[in-house]
This record gives sequence, C-alpha cells and structure tokens, in this order.
Amino acid sequence: MSASITLEELAELMKQAAGITVAPQDLEEQYDSAFDSLGLDSLGLLGIVGELENRHGTPMPPDAERCKTPRQFLDLVNSTLMAGA
Repeated sequence: MSASITLEELAELMKQAAGITVAPQDLEEQYDSAFDSLGLDSLGLLGIVGELENRHGTPMPPDAERCKTPRQFLDLVNSTLMAGA
C-alpha cells in the first residue's frame, strides 16, 4: 500500500465512508474549495479519517478531521503517512 493518498483514493474514500460521489477530476478542480461545498460534512470526514487509520494502522493527527479543504487534508494526512513510513 502506498504511503500517500491520491485524489483518486480520496474520492473513493468520500464515496465509501461518507456516501459522497465526487470525480477525482472535480476534486482536483476544487482542491482549495471547502469540503462542505462538495457535500462532505464533519461526520463524513471523521469516517474517512477512521478508514485511513484502519487501512494504514497509523493514527491520524486530531487536526485531520478539522481540515477544511482537500488540499489541507491531503497535505496533513500524507505528511503523517510519510513520517510513519
């Protein structure tokens, strides 16, 4: 398993953990847009964080569930995963 999360994986996690379908291309175009503009609320983001912790066996920082944009989330999560790799 890769030590970083891609936009494609984030789109998959959004669908799996929060029931939100967003194409990876749309996610890329809205990289700095708020998650809520994509239909993802804090509970959905918490589900994504939990799924990542399960997949990677690594606790995510508490700030992960407070990220406001895909860019913030991926930067934080990927730096955490790289530090643990």
